[in-house]
Amino acid sequence: MTSNSVWQSTRFTIALRQPQVMGIVNVTPDSFSDGGQHADTLAALRHCEQLLGEGAHILDLGAESTRPGAAALCEADELQRLLPVVREAVKLGVPVSVDTYKPGVMQAVLDLGVDIINDIWALRQTGALDVIARHGRCAVCLMHMHREPQTMQVEPMDGDVLPQVADFLRQRAQGLEASGVAAQRIMLDPGIGFGKTVAQNFQLLARQRELLALGYPLLAGWSRKSALGAVTGLEVQERLIPSVAAALLAAQRGASVLRVHDVAATVAALKIQQATEEAASFL
Repeated sequence: MTSNSVWQSTRFTIALRQPQVMGIVNVTPDSFSDGGQHADTLAALRHCEQLLGEGAHILDLGAESTRPGAAALCEADELQRLLPVVREAVKLGVPVSVDTYKPGVMQAVLDLGVDIINDIWALRQTGALDVIARHGRCAVCLMHMHREPQTMQVEPMDGDVLPQVADFLRQRAQGLEASGVAAQRIMLDPGIGFGKTVAQNFQLLARQRELLALGYPLLAGWSRKSALGAVTGLEVQERLIPSVAAALLAAQRGASVLRVHDVAATVAALKIQQATEEAASFL
């Protein structure tokens, strides 16, 4: 078990006794999964409200696609897409996460009251760690990524993936704590699909409990990933059932937060799992 039963964010103390569902809101024209569907402010906010109605506990807003091979977005364009949505999303009464790696974007959204920074680069961009340390109150998710989005699947990782991922995440989390950020604000993400082979992704799922030994809660982001398509033969929009199955397996192996597109289906599946666990406690 993780040593942290809560994830402390800017405005909320997020209880982790049961898996929390983080609903994905892509404010992008080119996401691998739903690019363009929520690219304007009104559409993105309608989607936020829909996900909350379906049972999402956290909203994760992103304005730059990080699919393999995606081109980088300049800071000005990211802010132009993101800020109008953030201004309204922080009024919805739930923790709001922003998926960004740029220090300037981090600072801007934190100034608007965002609760969580979800960084695929694990604060490795120059100045990013300083922004988080200076803010002092936000939650952070540190993800493992091999190489970078443009090249990560051209030359994926070699060898036993789990100790490499664990060592990286340990170093990043300890560095963040050394900068003055409390452990209860830190979440770790093994980075499914980010520079791993299909087999390595499933090794991370099979051995996910070993990552709990690091002492931080885990986020699992399996939703609609290409590894699910590789083993099922299903196109991205057909991966609802594999995505929910992977999310449940991740929850069973100790994931505290499930980052998903399909909130309603994931929430329903978790209710079955939780009812089964409650029934087992009476045996």
